[in-house]
Amino acid sequence: MARTFRLPHSLQSRIGPLLRRRSRRQARCCTALSNQPALEAAVADLSRQLRAGGQSGSADLALVFCSTAYATDLQRLLPLLREAIPSRHWIGCAGGGVVGTDAQGQPHELEHQPGISVSLLQLPGSELQLFHLEAGGLPDLDGPSQQWIDWVGAQPDEAHSMLLFIDPGCPAINDLISGLDYAYPQAAKVGGIAGQHNASHGSLLLDDQVVEGAVGCLISGAWRIDPVVAQGCRPIGPVFEVEKAERNVVQRLSDGDHQGTPVACLQAILEQLNPEERELVRHSLFLGVAKSSFQLSSSDTPDDAAFLVRNLIGVDPRTGSVAVGERLRVGQRVQFQLRDANASRQEQRQLLSSQRRRQPEPLAALLFACLGRGEGLYGQPDGDVSACREQFDHVPVAGAFCNGEIGPVAGATHLHGYTASWGFLVPNHPPADSPAS
Repeated sequence: MARTFRLPHSLQSRIGPLLRRRSRRQARCCTALSNQPALEAAVADLSRQLRAGGQSGSADLALVFCSTAYATDLQRLLPLLREAIPSRHWIGCAGGGVVGTDAQGQPHELEHQPGISVSLLQLPGSELQLFHLEAGGLPDLDGPSQQWIDWVGAQPDEAHSMLLFIDPGCPAINDLISGLDYAYPQAAKVGGIAGQHNASHGSLLLDDQVVEGAVGCLISGAWRIDPVVAQGCRPIGPVFEVEKAERNVVQRLSDGDHQGTPVACLQAILEQLNPEERELVRHSLFLGVAKSSFQLSSSDTPDDAAFLVRNLIGVDPRTGSVAVGERLRVGQRVQFQLRDANASRQEQRQLLSSQRRRQPEPLAALLFACLGRGEGLYGQPDGDVSACREQFDHVPVAGAFCNGEIGPVAGATHLHGYTASWGFLVPNHPPADSPAS
């Protein structure tokens, strides 16, 4: 016969709140990083690191990023991990390189070598909706947004963040991103295009499967992702207005009362550059396209002045026109941009410093970086994660090197190149210096 023991009422009043506090799950991020070339050895290494790091119980979400060196074994990866590590949901992708945090708590960028990064997240008070989108057959962008919501199968109510990974073979990627913005306008989207490989399956990881198309996680509730997009460029010359353009070909620009072809405008800028900058123009020149279509007014915010950096993909020496990786319209503002290691470091430090002032203690940081960054840009390893560690002493970092990075610029989500797209997991409440809504 069972016996029931009851505490005296006086002790219940004292101990009850303590027991309730202890029973509450605490938000936590536990990470591991392995570069073991054999898959089984890598999974055993990851499991050992997570246990040593204090991982216990089942996580809400496991983020898995692996290098394409494991492509032929990719279909075995999640079953092995799920057998060794408990988590409710699993999502991730293969990449051209891996970002992760080792057993000593140091973040690293593993390029041109095997690597698997696992981050276990406990997010009490948050709702997670994972989804898989088949390649092709997108709903109509001119139709009702509910068609997109029904297609995705995740409800937008109070959703404020989205992780998004897309297979490199997925068609109409820009339309897909635009459609998700249309259906989930309040959700900040961060992620990337997965790495390419020669195996017969996709590059995306979801629960226990390897899939193609796109996968995502919609987040609502107590935790959110703050996006930070570092495009790594610095402007040169004045801000021009597009006077004549056809689709993605810019034919004439103006600066005040002065007009000319883009090539003529660039030649005038070259005269003011030093020899090192002129050399950069030969291989690191881009065009920044203003987010707002026309001239700023005195009431516009700084975000309205944000430039979306796009490739210059061709020059017509006969007409002086340039082709840009973005459709342009008359009246839009543009500015030539240079990309180099110093510009990238400076811009990223400023952006991450601003993020630290807004939210000084993130639970985790996610980095989706272009394959053209890393040692190729900085001349040394761990360039981007080191910039993060300068601002956030102990935050675990995870992510991948991508074939295109996903992140917002001035309120709209874009597919980028040469960019570091960051996502900081922070409590979903107004910063201390912001009024509550």
